[in-house]
Formats: sequence, C-alpha cells, structure tokens
Amino acid sequence: MLQVTQTMRTGKVEMLDVPIPTLHDRFVLVRNAASVISAGTEKTKIDMGKKSMIEKARARPDLVKQVVRKLKAEGLGKTINTVKAKLDSPGPLGYSCAGIVLATGGLVPGIQPGDLVACGGGGYANHAEVVAVPRNLVVKVPEGVSADEAAFTTVGSIALQGLRLAEPLLGETFLVLGLGLLGQITVELLRANGCRVLATDLDADQVRRAESRGAIGLMPGSDIEAACRDLTGGHGVDGVLVTAATSSNQPIELCGAVTRSKGRVIVVGAVRMDIPREDYFKKEIRVVISRSYGPGRYDPFYEEQGNDYPMGYVRFTEQRNMQAFLELVSQGKVNIKNLTTHRFPASRVDEAYQLIEGQKTEPYLGILLQYDTARSGSTKPAEVPRAPARVDGKLGLSVYGAGSYATATLLPLLKNDSGVSLRGLATASGRTARGVADQFGFSHCAEDLAGLLDEGTDALLVATRHDTHAPAVVQGLQAGRHVYVEKPLALSVDELRAVRQASLQAPGRQLMVGFNRRFAPAAREVLEHFAAVPGPRVIQMRVNAGFLPPDHWTLDPQSGGGRIIGEGCHFVDLATALARSLPVSVHSYGVSKPGVAALLNDNVTISLAFADGSVANIVYTAGGSKALSKEYVEVHGGGRSAVIHDWKECVLYSGDDSTTRNTLRVQDKGQANMIAAWLKGLREGTPCVPADELLAVSLATVLSVESLALGTRLDVDLSILDTEATGEGGE
Repeated sequence: MLQVTQTMRTGKVEMLDVPIPTLHDRFVLVRNAASVISAGTEKTKIDMGKKSMIEKARARPDLVKQVVRKLKAEGLGKTINTVKAKLDSPGPLGYSCAGIVLATGGLVPGIQPGDLVACGGGGYANHAEVVAVPRNLVVKVPEGVSADEAAFTTVGSIALQGLRLAEPLLGETFLVLGLGLLGQITVELLRANGCRVLATDLDADQVRRAESRGAIGLMPGSDIEAACRDLTGGHGVDGVLVTAATSSNQPIELCGAVTRSKGRVIVVGAVRMDIPREDYFKKEIRVVISRSYGPGRYDPFYEEQGNDYPMGYVRFTEQRNMQAFLELVSQGKVNIKNLTTHRFPASRVDEAYQLIEGQKTEPYLGILLQYDTARSGSTKPAEVPRAPARVDGKLGLSVYGAGSYATATLLPLLKNDSGVSLRGLATASGRTARGVADQFGFSHCAEDLAGLLDEGTDALLVATRHDTHAPAVVQGLQAGRHVYVEKPLALSVDELRAVRQASLQAPGRQLMVGFNRRFAPAAREVLEHFAAVPGPRVIQMRVNAGFLPPDHWTLDPQSGGGRIIGEGCHFVDLATALARSLPVSVHSYGVSKPGVAALLNDNVTISLAFADGSVANIVYTAGGSKALSKEYVEVHGGGRSAVIHDWKECVLYSGDDSTTRNTLRVQDKGQANMIAAWLKGLREGTPCVPADELLAVSLATVLSVESLALGTRLDVDLSILDTEATGEGGE
C-alpha cells in the first residue's frame, strides 16, 4: 500500500510503498477514502525536519539532554546508532481520515466490514491507503455524511473539545482568535451553541469567511480591544478561544485585555504563553489549555487497550466527541463542505504539500487527500532493492519487530557480520518496516510473521512487545527455523510450556534468548576468576531500575507483563550463569504499594537457590536515587570475591589481593559478544546457551512473581512444563 511519510533528518515528504499494518484484537483495519492535511501541525513537523542538526538541537533541548545521558552511559557508537535510527526512520503524517472498514479485531463491537467510519489519532489515522486504528478512535459515519466530510472529524473534535472547556452559555459573547480550519469550525460550533461570536485573523479573507458563517468579523489592523468593549457594553467578552498558531505572545496579551472579569481563555492552538499578570490577576481570568480532542487522549489504557470511560463520569471522551461532531455535521449545524478549498488524489501528494510549504502562493484552508477505494492494494511484500534475495553460504536472517533496541543495538551488529544476509522484516507498522529495511539492507518487508518464514530464512529474530514473544517463538520453531527472541521468553507458565513443546519437536533448531549480561566482559572475567574454585557461590545483585510512569507499556499486565518478568529475568539469568548451576527454588518479597498487584510490583527482592548449593539475592527497586549507579554485582566463594560496578569496572579479590579489570568509560553489557556467540553457535551446530537453561531461567522468573503473590517459596522444576495446562495461577 502507499503511505505519506516524512524523514526527520531532512524533512523530506514522500509517498512510500509499505506493507499493510497489522490488525490487532482491539483495532479496526480501514481502507481510506479521504484524509485531511492539518496545515499547522504538519507544517511544523516539516519545518523541524528541514532544520540543521544544530537548529534541531536548539528547538528541542529536552531531546538533547536525553542524548547526552545516553552518551555518558552507553558510549558514542550506540548513541549514534540510536539517533541515526530515529532521524532516518520515516515518520507518519496526518491524524484525521475516513474510509471503509476492511476487517475488525475480535474485541471490536458494533463495527463491521463495509461500514464507513471516521478515524483519529496521530499514530494511526495517517495519510495512507490502509490504516489500523484502535477501536476507541473509530466511529461510524451517520447516513447523509460523505467520506470527505467525515475525514474532518478529528479536526472538528479538537475544536469541539476546546468549546466544551470554555463552557459557553446561551447568549454569551466569545472571541475566536485565529481563523484557520480550527477557528472556522469553532465559529460555527459557538453559533450552534447560541453564542454571539467575534472573530479575527491576520488574513482578511479568513475573516470574511468567518463572517459568512455568522461571526462578527474584526479585520486585521482594527482596534480589537475597542470593538470588544463596544459590542459588550464595556464589560469585555465572556471568553476567548485561541485557535491561532504563532510563537508570538501577542495573542495571550490580547486575551487579557479583551476578556471580562472572571472570564475564561481557552488555548487550543500552539501559541506562546507568557501570561501577563496584571490583567489576568485583576480580572481573575481562568486559563485552560485544551488537550487535543478529549478525555482519553495520550492515555494508552483508553487509546491502545480500548477501555472506555463510564459515561456517568466522563460524558464526552475522544470517541464521543467524534460522534457528536459527526451528528452536528449530519444535522447541518456545521458545514464542512465550504471549508474544503483543495482536493488532491493521493498520487499528487507533492502538490498538496507545496501549498502548506509556501511553494504555491494560492490561499488554502481545508486540504483533502483522496484515495481510490476500489484499488485492491497489494498484500505482497514490498520489495526493497538493496540486498540480494538469497546469498549462498550466508545465514538468512529475518526480523520480527524493529523498535529502538533492535535498530540501535541488534541490527547494526548483524548488518556488520559478513556471514549474515538480512532477508525479511515485519513490524506492526508497515511504514517503520520500510524505513528500517532501507537503512539496514533487508531484501523485503512482510506484513506479518508468516511472511518471514520463507525458504530463504534460516533464523528468525523476534524483537516485538513481550506478549507476542512466546507465540512468535513457537511459530518460528514449528516452521523449522532457529529462533532468537529478546527477553522475556514468555509471560506465563502456559506460554513456557508451549515453547518447550515446540522446541522438543524441532530437533536441530536452536532457541536463544537475549540475556546479554552473561556475555559482558566483566561477567566473563568473574567466571574465569572462579573457574578453578569448586563449591557453591553466594551472589548478591542490586538493580536500581528507576521509576517508570504508570502508563508505560511494560507495566501493562497483558502486553508488558511487568518489570520483573520483563527486565528482572536478565538478573535471574546472570545469577544462573555465575552460579554455573540451574535454579531449583525461588522466594520473593516485595514492598507493598496501594493499588499495585504482585505482577507489577517493581520493588522486590528475589532469593534463588541452585542445584549445586549456590544462592543468589536480587534486589530490584524503582525507588532508588538517580545518583546511584544502576547495577551492582557481588560474587563470593572458595576464598575469592568479585564485584561488578555498573558494567564499567570489575574488581577481583583472592585472599589479600585485589585486581581491577575492565575499567571502561562506558558500559559494555555484552550485546556484541552475545550476538557473536549466537551466530557462532548456529554455524557450528552447538547452542551458546542450552535451551533447558533458558527455560529454567524463564520459569524461575515467572515463578518469582507467583511467589510474591502467594508469599511462599516455589520449586523451579522443568517437569511442570511437560504437563497439561491447568489454567490456574501462572499456569
């Protein structure tokens, strides 16, 4: 399919042929009929992309700070890879569209294939032939409303949400400041609400357009303060809706001057907000910033997971705002048709963007991209003419998932290995797949996992979200491929059981999990230090993990599985490697926190016992100081000790002597060594880590969460993976 994208490094906008996005249970797959170009938002993105690197840094100092922190912790090479991946990956444009439903996920009620729907969301409702949109950002279009009109729904919902925050009363007077697309719709919504509307803009044509929609126009250059006083008996307007976009502070200053005592100012557009105290203090003016198109925006619980807010508590959510706007259009109270100044077929997208970039000087307002809904669309992999389809003597590797870790860490290592041929790539977003495929030289993109398991693929690398790991591993092994999966291997005992069965039924196929710390130079020094010392070991680890916001996807029980399963598994594996023995029992304790389930508790201690008598204690906390290093490891046994300081330094002790090794300026957590060991194992036919060891580590991790919930020690016994699923607890 075709999709409009922008590359942040250059700001270039182009139409790319990318795979159709993946349909999930709570999503709707829609073939677009029309999408609206948001001139303000999209021009801002394009202008940012065209800035030099220095100008980008000046414009986004917050991102510069993130880069500096990463540089200090992980070094120049990895930081460059991360920044390059971000800048070179094509990003989506557009957030308001309408089209015909192709398919719905199994948990989407009330919508069927063939329905005309309006869609919203910056990461979903893009300028593309086909989009996958969460169910709470999709609404059915009423009879009598065309797809072209419905494509404006998200823009209209932004205006409607601003109006709701203004709380207009019948007979009040409002000033609309800025008469682009949002401003024009706001004028009509206020009129439909029984308000008198004053409207102004720097463009006289836009003022005249607002007058045709029932507003009292205040032309550029006129005395707006005097006009507002005269038209309100000297009191000032009841409120101002700011729908302009400017870096100037003049709109906010004007609002204070024209608003009555105890009036309100609602900021919908992107303007400077240095609020002058005098007017706002004396009049006690209420200032509210409107957050896009309603409650639910930026909340993954609502947007991504499809959970609604009860109507009794939240009357108008994003979706209900979208429905309300479409009803107003259906009733003729909002006229969208006369806001559309330009229509372009998607094939002429360049001409559309020439308008908003100023290369064409004709006036514009509503710009529609229109798509051929009769076009069947290709479901074949989008070919990327970079690497040959198959190279004899090389390992054919396909990749499922291309997030930041994969693109910044794993793929650069694999690309640089002369014995690897990068074949297929599939991601949830076809646009992302195409950009990464271009960057790393994959032979083709696929729309789903099945499309990667062709005859030229010897091994599959899985780097998707946690809940997809185990099913992807099973599918890859059943297809007779070697599989590398990023941690965790699975989220439950049932998933581990399925992985074990698939592994047993695929003799000669190797399973590998991305437990990289056991391969770090510091870990290898410690293992060598204790190699000649028999007997059990005592292992102590501290992981100062840091705080994650509650809405982070890792803390979602379904998709992330919590931090202990998602990240704590690294340290269970490291302890297993350092003990050189399999875990046989686990007992966890946690700091109780109101409203936090055991699965999501990220302040815990995990005590492990191993078959050879070794013991390990892992302290994992989200409540530590940022000034303290993240990871610290101690190992003791046979008169020897070793300490690893945050993967930069290793100190070895024997008797009265100590030796410092691996004094590094940046961390080395072993990713390069791990990939090299995995590839070597594939070529030589001997796994670098036995499958049973990976399964035991993963089982111990899953059971550590169960132990936390049950308050008791649990045995780690791989034989439970050979029994039928019970459907109880972690099983």
